[in-house]
Amino acid sequence: MNAKKWVLTFLLLALVLVLGLAAFNYVTDPFAAFGDKFLNWFSYDETNNPRVAKISYLEQHHNEYDSYILGCSSTSSLQVSDFNKLYDANFYNLIMYGADMRDCEKIADYLIEHYEVKHLVLNVYLDNGFTYDDETDRLTRNLHYLTDRGDLELVMAEGKTETAAELSFYTRYLFCDPRYGFAKLKNLRNDRLLPQSFDVFNEVTGEYDKRVRDVEPIGSMDTYLEAYPVFADYPKTGDFVLGQTENCMKSVAAIKERCEAADVELVVVAAPVYIDYFQNFQAEDVANFYASLAKVTDFWDFSCSSVSCEPRYFYDATHFRNAVGSMIAARIAGDDSVYIPDDFGTYVTADTPSSYFSEVLQATALPDETVSRDVPVLMWHNLAEESSGDMTISVDTFRAQIEALHEAGFKTVSLQQLYDYVHFGTELPEKPIVLTFDDGYFSNYEYAFPILQEYDMQATIFAIGVSVGKDTYKDTDHAMTPHFGADEAREMVDSGLISVQSHTFDMHQWPPFEDGNAQVRETLLPFDGEADADYEAAVEADFAESRELLESITGQPVNALAFPEGAYVTLTQDALRSAGAELTFTTVRAVNTVVKGLPQSLCAMPRFGMTESTDMTALVAELEQ
Repeated sequence: MNAKKWVLTFLLLALVLVLGLAAFNYVTDPFAAFGDKFLNWFSYDETNNPRVAKISYLEQHHNEYDSYILGCSSTSSLQVSDFNKLYDANFYNLIMYGADMRDCEKIADYLIEHYEVKHLVLNVYLDNGFTYDDETDRLTRNLHYLTDRGDLELVMAEGKTETAAELSFYTRYLFCDPRYGFAKLKNLRNDRLLPQSFDVFNEVTGEYDKRVRDVEPIGSMDTYLEAYPVFADYPKTGDFVLGQTENCMKSVAAIKERCEAADVELVVVAAPVYIDYFQNFQAEDVANFYASLAKVTDFWDFSCSSVSCEPRYFYDATHFRNAVGSMIAARIAGDDSVYIPDDFGTYVTADTPSSYFSEVLQATALPDETVSRDVPVLMWHNLAEESSGDMTISVDTFRAQIEALHEAGFKTVSLQQLYDYVHFGTELPEKPIVLTFDDGYFSNYEYAFPILQEYDMQATIFAIGVSVGKDTYKDTDHAMTPHFGADEAREMVDSGLISVQSHTFDMHQWPPFEDGNAQVRETLLPFDGEADADYEAAVEADFAESRELLESITGQPVNALAFPEGAYVTLTQDALRSAGAELTFTTVRAVNTVVKGLPQSLCAMPRFGMTESTDMTALVAELEQ
């Protein structure tokens, strides 16, 4: 082959490779620059670059929304569900990690010009004072060309057309490193129902997908600091200079002007900052940042309060939990029915005294006993005249245990009282304690109920739905310990002392009595190899059946479940939360801690198993520590 043919062959091969690279990147589209037409996995694309992928998503779905939340990563905990309710709107959350106010200005301009926008919620975070117009990575931190009017203006100033800006944008992604596309294909095979590090967004709402964090059990401060050591030894990352405050405020002013011209309601919030994060700045610079914002626009200031001093309201050094976002929406709405610390949220205007901006940074933590309470939960199963193993204790022993609790001054509380404490801040009595029974045995009615009436003590019974009123196992002739029926349940509930909640409908099966034709669910754990979606659907259906049965019997809401044998995984909690189970219980031996404003403190609550041999003197001493 002569030299000319070698050159032509080489050029042809190079062309094939270039075209192949472009085709591969177009099909895999790991940044959704081309609308992710083939894989349609926007949660993954948004994780790579939310600035580009979210605009691509909205180009296809903007008719589903009429309002937007805009800002850096802390914006994610401003949940669209809360703001939809607040403004009777359909919000989309345009949270972009590392977003500066120039990004927000450009995107707000595009939204208002091209989409229907009724409300715009803008989060101005402290970090916006030291970063501005930063696009250090042209793949992962740049804007979509549709929103990057600054790039377009530069291109047109050079005598080029808008088409040239578009071509530059798409060329960059057509010929990017193919490892991005290969990573997407690899992760697609490993994708699960719950979020993983490669798909952290909920593409429909735009928020970070925090389903795992929203069911994460949270309890005592000591336990939390063990799980999140960053709050025990908070890092001082440096002396940050808020040198972009002026530019930031110019962009806020531009957004405000654009909203006013288009009759868009603008709501500006300053999101909560963890108290130790302020140590990275000069106090006078921080005060100037928020004072400068007040000169530009009225805003809701949540930046520093007692919430900033409570680590359990944050999940890392700079991000607060969804529950805090719900507090923000409630404060804006003037909803005093839910728990919100008194100092959380101030409406700041140009008339706010200058001293406010320094004084607000002096926030202090609420005493631990003000924001959380230790509430031990005890667990029994069956009672009988004579004890027969750990699960069945004698009536006399049970009476002695109740007497010991009474003498020690413990006050029984219901699950509703726990719920009200967490969600509404309704105080609990001194030395609160919760009494529970698992399975729903007839002995709970025959023996335990009269003793509880005698001492005026409340309790919750977690009943297995399929066994209610039965003394044989399901549809078999296998005898089993009798369970109370509808009449007994109604009588106990009507007394005002007893609540009947779920121990599943039929997910606490006994293998020797099953017919062997199907896998047996002894507990709520998934089967080996069971698909996540199938498992969650099964759990949700089971809880729905249990709730329907028990509510039809008692006329009382069913929103709690005790895990059979205490076994569960995160998927279990996620499924039950979706199905409406707001309190769940394990069999782990520990004192439970409930925290005002944190629904997670009602997840997987530990319990003390009570047996015939329980030493009440030692137990009472342990519970009183």
